[in-house]
Amino acid sequence: MRFACAFFFVLADFLGAFAEIYLRFVFIVERHEPELFRMIGEAVKHAEDLKQLALDDSIVSLNRENEDEARGKLCSELSKGVSALIDLSWSPWEEAEHLASEAGVPIIRTALGPQPLVAAIDRYLESRNATDAAILLESEIDVDKVLYELLGRSNTRIWVHAGLTRDSARALKTMRPDPSFYVLVGGSGFVMETYKRAVKEKLVRRVYRWNLVFTDYLDLSALDLSSVVQPTMILQAHPEDCCRIIASKDCTCSDSFEKTQATLNSLIAYLVDAFGRIDGTFMVKARVDCGDVHSDMSDTKEALHRIFVEDIDNNETVFYWDQERSGLFLRHRYVLSSYKPDSGLEAVAVWSANQEYRLLPGVTLEPLKHFFRAVPWTLPKLDPETGDPLYNEDGQPIYEGYCVDLIQKLSEAMNFDYEIVSPRSGGFGRRLPNGSWDGVVGDLTTGETDIAVAALTMTAEREEVIDFVAPYFEQTGILIAIRKPIRKTSLFKFMTVLRTEVWLSIVAALVLTGFMIWLLEKYSPYSAKNNPGAYPYPCRDFTLKESFWFALTSFTPQGGGEAPKALSGRTLVAAYWLFVVLMLATFTANLAAFLTVERMQTPVSSLEQLARQSRINYTVVEGSSTHQYFINMKFAEDTLYRVWKEITLNATSDQAQYRVWDYPIREQYGHILLAINASAPAIEPEFIHIIWNRYVHRQCVSRGPVADAETGFKQVNDHTDADFAFIHDSAEIKYEVTRNCNLTEVGELFAEQPYAIAVQQGSRLQEDISRALLELQKERFLEQLASKYWNETLRQSCSDADESEGITLESLGGVFIATLFGLGLAMITLAWEVFYYKRKEKNKVQSTKENVERPPIKSAKLGGKMAVGVARLRKRATKIGKKKNVTIGDSFKPSVSYISVYPKGDYRP
Repeated sequence: MRFACAFFFVLADFLGAFAEIYLRFVFIVERHEPELFRMIGEAVKHAEDLKQLALDDSIVSLNRENEDEARGKLCSELSKGVSALIDLSWSPWEEAEHLASEAGVPIIRTALGPQPLVAAIDRYLESRNATDAAILLESEIDVDKVLYELLGRSNTRIWVHAGLTRDSARALKTMRPDPSFYVLVGGSGFVMETYKRAVKEKLVRRVYRWNLVFTDYLDLSALDLSSVVQPTMILQAHPEDCCRIIASKDCTCSDSFEKTQATLNSLIAYLVDAFGRIDGTFMVKARVDCGDVHSDMSDTKEALHRIFVEDIDNNETVFYWDQERSGLFLRHRYVLSSYKPDSGLEAVAVWSANQEYRLLPGVTLEPLKHFFRAVPWTLPKLDPETGDPLYNEDGQPIYEGYCVDLIQKLSEAMNFDYEIVSPRSGGFGRRLPNGSWDGVVGDLTTGETDIAVAALTMTAEREEVIDFVAPYFEQTGILIAIRKPIRKTSLFKFMTVLRTEVWLSIVAALVLTGFMIWLLEKYSPYSAKNNPGAYPYPCRDFTLKESFWFALTSFTPQGGGEAPKALSGRTLVAAYWLFVVLMLATFTANLAAFLTVERMQTPVSSLEQLARQSRINYTVVEGSSTHQYFINMKFAEDTLYRVWKEITLNATSDQAQYRVWDYPIREQYGHILLAINASAPAIEPEFIHIIWNRYVHRQCVSRGPVADAETGFKQVNDHTDADFAFIHDSAEIKYEVTRNCNLTEVGELFAEQPYAIAVQQGSRLQEDISRALLELQKERFLEQLASKYWNETLRQSCSDADESEGITLESLGGVFIATLFGLGLAMITLAWEVFYYKRKEKNKVQSTKENVERPPIKSAKLGGKMAVGVARLRKRATKIGKKKNVTIGDSFKPSVSYISVYPKGDYRP
């Protein structure tokens, strides 16, 4: 009160004749804030009551769409006299600054909204290397204030919105690139409700990405933060600043505290004090004519600025002077805290509004990772027990695969987080008629994704709109996948080596040879049977049964045994043995070749063979790079044909050199594309019921491009006759072949191209990823990753994985069955032999008993029989003694001339 009285007397002395002197302030207010008119009036009245001084004020409503009207109003008010211009607009008004500068009138700016706190959180975000942020505020007016505050002053790309509705939440989800940080600015009630809604909309997913800025002065220890689910940063002005604004040492500011009114009251009171501290020789009010502007208050302006600068170091003042912005701003003390759901609240930084952002001593913030959206070359992860796809807590599918592991390794090396997404439309990307792109390439061009780690080939057209990193995968291309033919297994498969007529011919030869041996042995005069004198030792008696046995056993390695003695018989046997040797050699060779080639046989072995045949249908994925390859090759063939035709048909002096009998350009790609795109042939209605399952289904399903690779592999697997092929990316085919024992790849790799990681055009990630890939190559990580997913050892579990594993039991099981049959037949024969022998012996014993009981034979009859026997033996001895010709060799001299076969004495059993 004493200072106010002293100031009043100084003004009275300065104006002399005036009994009472007053200051006149002209306020500049945005037309969107009419409520400030009332607040300014209350603030001026508050200063008058506080300082016991008459003040005058005038308000100029600023309409930025019609600044001429606002300028006229300003000039009118300045002509009435002005002590200072107080600019409460959202951004400096150049017209007012120009007039004030020429007239020397002090112009003072201030901020009555959340701008200071937003500027403070912006300093923190810059320290975190933030590139973009989404700011949510309470009202549209606050949105405009923050935009004017940050535009041109912040290095962070911002998205500002009033509140969080369902539409704005959807906009945040679809925003590309995703904001690195989210900032909620407002009163504690608004901030906490908005955060809860963000959690409900599944926007809160990463740590320290959400920042809560409270504009009120509540004590955070009394605030319920249980709804904060992720580690979060919280910024607010120190609660004691509220008491400083209202000039009270002990106070409590509730959430209903009118901060704007209190700030205006304190600002005008401070300005009145500052004018009172000016030397009495300076003018405190001057009239300004906009038509003839001249400086009358320059000294007053400079004196006032010196007072503001002197008060900067005085921490007791509520405001501090910003010379650059020519404004008085609240000297807030900002408190930045880190909140973790498990450990609570912890202060990490405290600084004043006129100071730089700095952490508390000993505090270190965890480094934050960048976040990118990636499109990898993946497969859905399946439940090992049920085989169903797995999903995360957000209902999104969980992926696995080569590229998932690769991007995970890159994220660890480059310290970033990522989210796996699928392209919104299309596949890898193709240029649309309007010049835009779809698929993976299209998402990169529109910013939908940041990185594409996929089976993406490098092409000149794609490099026009996106950037590629160095290739990460070995040269890949196109391969043909086909099902292995299902071999018809048979236990007697070895019998199929020779045709039925051949087997019948062998049996006929065996029978005929056996019969001829018997016939020659019976009628040849030189056989052992007809010429016993030439063979004194026991010889084989070739009966009809023995002849067939000899012919049959000649097919065995041990041979048929003793051969006939006659030259004719031996000639027949020699010819028969030659036949047997040749047949055994032929059968053995063909059996080995048949069993080996059958396992290694594939219907086709190259793309050329596939194009020339008509039995095997084939397809590609519609719209894929493989499909486009055949389209391009067909176009190239047509172009070459057109050029060749133009050259040959145009009459020139050198046309003779183009005369060729054969067309020099192959049209195989045209044939292949025609076969791929061919539709199913028409079927007569009366035949549909006969061939529906075998023909119509195969034609309708198998012909034409398929929707995806999974469908293509399924169709190949369903065609058990190996009459369907799938032409696709070689890496994917090799991966599928290692996991499906029914599939195999045929032919050589063609249309080779590398895979490369793609990023947005001009992205800084290109160089970072290139360096990271080089480091991974040095560590041989890419080789290890390739061997993990293209592991040939997985095929060891297949029954026919190894082509050299040998002949299976299914192919030669009949041999064992024949052996077992022979064993069984032998056992049956043995039983019959035992039975027959015992019966014969029984009959023989009975016959002997009967002979014993008979009366003795008359000697005359016995003597006659013995005489006849002796005569025969003598006659035979006489013949042997004579020299006779034999079939082979010299004459034989028997050492035994007589053998008695009669028993001596009476026989007794």
